[in-house]
Amino acid sequence: MMSFANAPEPAPAAPVIVPRAEHGISRKQIDDETLKVMYRLHRHGFKAYLVGGGVRDLLLGRRPKDFDIGTDATPDQVKNLFRNCFLVGRRFRLAHVRFGRDKVVEVATFRRKAEAGDLPENPEDHFAFQENVFGTPQEDAFRRDFTINALFYDIDSFSIIDYVGGLEDLAARRLRVIGHPVERFTEDPVRMLRALEFCARLGFSLDEDVRQGIYRCAPLIAESAPARIREELLELFRHTVAGPVLRDAAAMGLLEPLLGGYQGDAESFALLERLDGRTRDGQPVMEPFILAALYLSRFLRTCPPTREAPVTEVVRLAGLVLAPHCGYFSIARAISHQARELLLGVYRLARGRRQRGERRLLTHPMTPWSVELLACWSEATGDYRDLVQQWRKALSGKDSAPPAPADPARKRRRRPRRRKPRDGQAPA
Repeated sequence: MMSFANAPEPAPAAPVIVPRAEHGISRKQIDDETLKVMYRLHRHGFKAYLVGGGVRDLLLGRRPKDFDIGTDATPDQVKNLFRNCFLVGRRFRLAHVRFGRDKVVEVATFRRKAEAGDLPENPEDHFAFQENVFGTPQEDAFRRDFTINALFYDIDSFSIIDYVGGLEDLAARRLRVIGHPVERFTEDPVRMLRALEFCARLGFSLDEDVRQGIYRCAPLIAESAPARIREELLELFRHTVAGPVLRDAAAMGLLEPLLGGYQGDAESFALLERLDGRTRDGQPVMEPFILAALYLSRFLRTCPPTREAPVTEVVRLAGLVLAPHCGYFSIARAISHQARELLLGVYRLARGRRQRGERRLLTHPMTPWSVELLACWSEATGDYRDLVQQWRKALSGKDSAPPAPADPARKRRRRPRRRKPRDGQAPA
């Protein structure tokens, strides 16, 4: 791996400043709570910039998910300005200004890369300390991951400030890393997955240097915390880009270390793209459904070819298919159980309609979801199309009579309770 211990810092450059008359961002597009925080910081003599993805999305004509603020005020100074402020994080100290029960405005102090003389004597304190070395807006911009995420909107002049060429990359619809890609991906391997996600979400092309950096650093993502990877994976499904992102990750050697040895195939990626379409249509993102979809292809290949395989054997195989993923990511037992029931339900549905056990299957709480998973598989592969329609019709009750009420005459009679004889009495 290339060493960057003596790599030169980027030379200071004059920022590109776009005045209000030459860009399309308006304060009307920023929520009131964010504006209140920015204006109060400005009135007390601090810089107040809108930073990160919010500026990027506004310039692209998209609606930001949230807004983040950058300032030269320290976290303690921000807390002194707002009674409703709480400081969070040890590794990366942030100020959260709360409005009501649900609204939080995140305020981060501008940071810079720590130098050797800044670090404390105890090496164990280096990790947390180097993330909280405060700096200038320019130094903060060069610490960020991608150029399109390092744009600032100044509430004082209403101008856009660009230190890293992000405006040029936005115009070219290109994703480029700030600095050397290998260095950036070594610092935080999850940036490789985020690079693919941004390209898929925004329709951007991947810079060739970034692509080569991912090829070289792909194994490093296995060193990232599984909990963080799990959340990033769910974000892919929430943003409806899981299919193309995981397909690209597989092509670059990133998928297997990302998911603890998972190896996808063409059918799995096509199924995940169908799940993305399902989410775009308004269906909720459910982790058991995602987990079952990830491993459905492998499960169907693993199941015995005979249609009369014992259910216990199919349940065992479903558990074996899911076990490595659930163990690696510490999936809760309730989620893994639901995913296993979904796989088992798809197997039963794929065997076709039959009289024996059908009523029991139709009343199982996971059967409607199993039918939906089988339908996504059918749309992705072309299999079971007629069968899916039959099961949907059966679930709606159009071709199956409701369960007949129990016959009172067939109820088992209660046997009279035999009383224990008292002492001195003959048994009845």
